[in-house]
Amino acid sequence: MSLPGALSVRLQRHWWRVRPSWLAVLLLPVSWLYEALAEANRLIWHSGWRRAEKMPVPVLVVGNLIAGGAGKTPTTMALLDWLRDEGWTPGVVSRGYGRLQHDLHLIGPLSTALQCGDEPLLIWRRTGAPTAVSPDRAAAAQALLAAHPRVDILVSDDGLQHWRLHADWKLVVFDGRGAGNGCLLPAGPLRQRMTARPSAGTFVLYNSAQPSTNWPGACATRKLAGAVRLQDWWQGQSATVVALDALAAQSRSQAVCAAAGIAEPERFFRMLEEAHLRLGRLPMADHASLDQPPWRAGSVVLVTEKDAAKLDPKAACNAQVWVVPLDYQLPAALTSSLRAVLQPISGTRHDR
Repeated sequence: MSLPGALSVRLQRHWWRVRPSWLAVLLLPVSWLYEALAEANRLIWHSGWRRAEKMPVPVLVVGNLIAGGAGKTPTTMALLDWLRDEGWTPGVVSRGYGRLQHDLHLIGPLSTALQCGDEPLLIWRRTGAPTAVSPDRAAAAQALLAAHPRVDILVSDDGLQHWRLHADWKLVVFDGRGAGNGCLLPAGPLRQRMTARPSAGTFVLYNSAQPSTNWPGACATRKLAGAVRLQDWWQGQSATVVALDALAAQSRSQAVCAAAGIAEPERFFRMLEEAHLRLGRLPMADHASLDQPPWRAGSVVLVTEKDAAKLDPKAACNAQVWVVPLDYQLPAALTSSLRAVLQPISGTRHDR
């Protein structure tokens, strides 16, 4: 469900309360309609009237039960790195939210965020994993496997509510906000109703210091990896802690601008402040366009990698832009569970 920016901001003030507010209660009839339509769609696929496309390789879906972000993209990138360390050759399929085009697109060196979406482009740039985007994730998976025959496992970036592509396992990601008021859209943040426990084949990951729902799961660890100039980030250079420390020292005499077009910008701002940076906050809407950067010329600006993926260094408004990536570590409890389900099929990974 896509909502205008001002309305979305107002609704989210009500979504994240422990109990439904007056506005949430007023919106409950719309939520019931949303749930009925979603359940009807689910039953179409699960009753056998329509069949999900099963791929010749295993498929792991990484997604949120809530609208907006909960750390799905850094989770996906860390998962791809872990899979490679385990000897797999992963590929990625995604809808490509926020792009202008809706055709099937295999991401390559000339791809832009407008063609494929900011998150898939970031995933491809950071991991190098073959990535295809399409509203039809099954078609994206088939095209990717045809173009990259060495791929032996697919990670679906989002898609928990996309039934056409068969999922062997699901990884549900929550942040510290949990399920909010527990209501479905638009009365609350949930895309589907939470059951007492996750279904079979579902793993749960929390991007927070402790679990934020009743579902059992492990907690990831995340910190800032450092900083790197925007133009150097586009050339593939890594961030350094030395550069971030230098920016922190610089900010003592003049505050730097921190800009974030993510689901929860405040999370990025807090991490920068914990790294001793003095900030001027510039929160933006999730997936906000940066065709015309909103900061002043000559500013020192810190951005997330998600925003960097759609920011042309030549169009950065004569600002000194630094990219601040995350150092994101999957918990051992999760990787052990994933290894347990993957090991029995590892011997057949190239038999397609």
